[in-house]
Amino acid sequence: MGRSFANLHIKSKNLEKTVEALRELSEGHAKVLGKPDNEAQESKVVMYVSKSNENWISVLHDYFVWGTVKKIGKTLSRLIEEPVMTAGYMNEEIFELSFFENGDIQAERIFCEQWTRDEYEQLQEERLNDDYLREALDIRNEDFDDFISITSPEQAVDKLSELVNMSLWSDSEWIPHEETLRKRFGKYEF
Repeated sequence: MGRSFANLHIKSKNLEKTVEALRELSEGHAKVLGKPDNEAQESKVVMYVSKSNENWISVLHDYFVWGTVKKIGKTLSRLIEEPVMTAGYMNEEIFELSFFENGDIQAERIFCEQWTRDEYEQLQEERLNDDYLREALDIRNEDFDDFISITSPEQAVDKLSELVNMSLWSDSEWIPHEETLRKRFGKYEF
């Protein structure tokens, strides 16, 4: 088993609006976060939030894993009027990047080697829309072409982190062990 992470990012300059949407997600949509609706008030939902740069707000939560983070991003995109990007990285084999607006997937790109696609028979993008992806990420055409041609998940994460000027290498499980993440992310309880 290799390294894995999952996180989501909201393309927004407004931290307060994002925190309010996360509160609404935690209180009104607890099921998507792995909690029965009737448990929502019994225990606090803990999220870690960071204003990663002037364009992106990053969010970590212990229920974010490859396979769940997309559902959460889709739900959150209905609650906030901003694009939501989810990133899921699994066992150093797959990096899945998805974008949602108003509850609909707008674009997706999966970075992996061909043998991985062959091994995971159902592994394919829900919606290829490179124009949307390039525009949402605000990447120049020549840089974008280089980026989407990458097949190594690790290299794709590194390149995207460089292009959008924020580290995607983050997961809520890593916070107790990595001081840089503890400094970057604030803890919110809803």
